Formats: sequence, structure tokens, C-alpha cells
Amino acid sequence: MKTDGAHAYPRLRWLGLAWLAVFLPTSAMAYRLNNFLFLCELGVILTAVAFITGNRILVSSQAVASPIIGVVWILDAGWRLVTGDFLFGGTAYMWDPQFPLFARLLSLYHIGWPLLVLWCVARTGYDRRGWALQAGIAAAGILVSRLGTDPASNVNYAFSDPFFGVQIGPAPVHLMVTLIALAGVGYGLTHGILIRIDLAYRSR
Repeated sequence: MKTDGAHAYPRLRWLGLAWLAVFLPTSAMAYRLNNFLFLCELGVILTAVAFITGNRILVSSQAVASPIIGVVWILDAGWRLVTGDFLFGGTAYMWDPQFPLFARLLSLYHIGWPLLVLWCVARTGYDRRGWALQAGIAAAGILVSRLGTDPASNVNYAFSDPFFGVQIGPAPVHLMVTLIALAGVGYGLTHGILIRIDLAYRSR
């Protein structure tokens, strides 16, 4: 979907192309390919695709997800800097010298990515279908992670929760609880905030 028949993000499409050209090969060489299943990795790739194609719905879907991801990443990395330990351990790779420094530095996108996506939404408007789309993306990502990755990697917390490191009941129950917590509670919160911001912006 584009704005008035024009490309919604004419300048950012070049950023999207440049990002994919650098990020995809760098991450593929530094980490295992299942790294691309992480919702943050998948999300920043989809954002680049949205910039290239001018897809507002896809940008809106990442406006729903990126603030949650960004805040959690910053809290975990910040906690490590301040206390020497992690809150969740999701950013432990940033201190792991087995991974190339450049690849680790690229992960700083977790800070700027939410801000850029929210700026785009403020500029072109929030498409409310973004929540449903992102919920579907998250559901697919969690399910594929459960079926096709090593349990030790715990991609998208498909095998154990981030707080106690245990599976919440049988596998279907754990997957459902994880999706509800993420798509229902987390995404639902940002969805509601984005709607209010969008309505306030349009009422000016």
C-alpha cells in the first residue's frame, strides 16, 4: 500500500537496499542461519523491504514490534554494562569475542530501528492492520523456531521462558502462552499507543 500512488519512503528505499547489502552477508557469516528467525533480525529485514517497496502496512507492523524489542534489548545490554550481569541474556553475544566486532556493532540497530520506524509512522500514518500482520509474523517465527532449531538456542523463547528458563507446560501450551504474551500483551500495548498517537496527530 502506498500513499496517493507514490512511493511512501522514496529516500529510505536506498537505506533499505544498503542495509540489506551489508546486514545479510555479515550476519550470515558471523552467526548461524537460524539467527534470521529471531523476530528482531526478521523485523529489521522486513523494515528494509518495506522501505524499498514503500509498504506502509509492513512498516506499521514493525512499529508495533520494534519498540518492544528495542526496549528489551536496551534493558538487557544496559543492565550488563551497569551490573556486569544480564536481565535475560539476550544480548550476551555482544560481549562474545568469537563473533566479529563489526557484526556485533551492527546489532546497535536495536536502538535506532524503533525510532526510525516510529518516525515513518508519524509521517505516513499508522495502518491498524499492522498489529494483525505482526501477530501472524510472530506466530510463524515462534512455530518455525520450535520445529526447526536447536532447543539450546531457544530462538524466540520457543522452548523456555526468558525469566526462569523453563517450558511452560506441554509444547503447544508453551507456544500459545509465548504468543499471547508477545502478540496479545506486548504488541497490544504498542498497538493501542500507536492508535492514540495517530488519532492525536490527525486531529491537529
